[in-house]
Order: sequence, then C-alpha cells, then structure tokens
Amino acid sequence: MDSNPTFTKLADFGRALLTKTTLNEGLPLISEYAKGVSGAQRCSIFIRNFTNKTLWTTLADGTDTITIHENDGIAGHTIKEAKPLLINDPYHDEHFLSAIDDKTGFVTKNIASIPIFDSNRRIIGVFQLLNKPDGFSTEDAKLMIFFAHYISTYLELALSFDNQGSLLKKGNI
Repeated sequence: MDSNPTFTKLADFGRALLTKTTLNEGLPLISEYAKGVSGAQRCSIFIRNFTNKTLWTTLADGTDTITIHENDGIAGHTIKEAKPLLINDPYHDEHFLSAIDDKTGFVTKNIASIPIFDSNRRIIGVFQLLNKPDGFSTEDAKLMIFFAHYISTYLELALSFDNQGSLLKKGNI
C-alpha cells in the first residue's frame, strides 16, 4: 500500500512537535509547517490570556511580541465569531489593525484566521496565516481547521507546563 506523502509529513511534524516542551520551542515548528503546507508568507499564533483579556504572540516571523486586546483586530473578531475568517482584502475590513503593519513594516494582503479550541471548547488562541499568493479559499480554511485541532492539545499542554513561568503559574489562564 502506498503511503500518502501529506499524511507522512503530518505524522513527522507531529512527532517533532512532541519533542518540544515549551511554547518557545513549539511555536516556530508549528509556524514553519503551516507556512509550508498552506503557501502563506507568514504565520502568527496568538495565545489568549483570560485574566488580562489579551492575545499575545511571540511568533510573527521576525517581529517582537505583539499584544492586543482580545476583542481587537481580526484575531479578536475570530474569537467573537468562534469560527474561521478568511479576509482577502484586510485594509478594507473594519476589524483589521493596520497599526500592526505600520509598526512591523509588513504589508498584509490576506488573512486566514482560525480559532484554537482547548479540550473544554474554550478558545485558547487564534492561528493566523498571512499573504497566500492567490488569497485564501474555503479549502484552505478546512485544512487550517484540521491543523488547529491537531495543534490544540499541544498548545493546551504547553500552556499548562509553561517553563517560562508566565501564564498558569500566575493564574492568568
């Protein structure tokens, strides 16, 4: 029986992810895999801080930490809607935070924004892909929903055992 190269790559990714014990180790691996599979230029994974009502990412490919209120931007709107959002013209979307592009020098052309649910169906983060050459389709959304489910257990466990001493140890989540 021939093996499916897509599933083989996903299994290899999953095995590699299991060796990463902190978010700082795991998030870059998740980002690289997601960009490779989707063809997107950039990937951001926003983690939700329930106490401060913020979303933060240390991974926006080459930028410093970005922190926004959980109601702000496309990521905040994704939480509010609790479903994937495909924005193929972000500068004309009322929820888009162009100030982040201004700060980072990046120009966002399109966004796939997917909520990440924990085992209790709470949204613990938002997974975003940016700048796919021909924009994002519903087929992309289906793949990214699957991928968000695939990585959600890892993120939930990494947050529970956060070696950086930040989230759970201070009771923020």
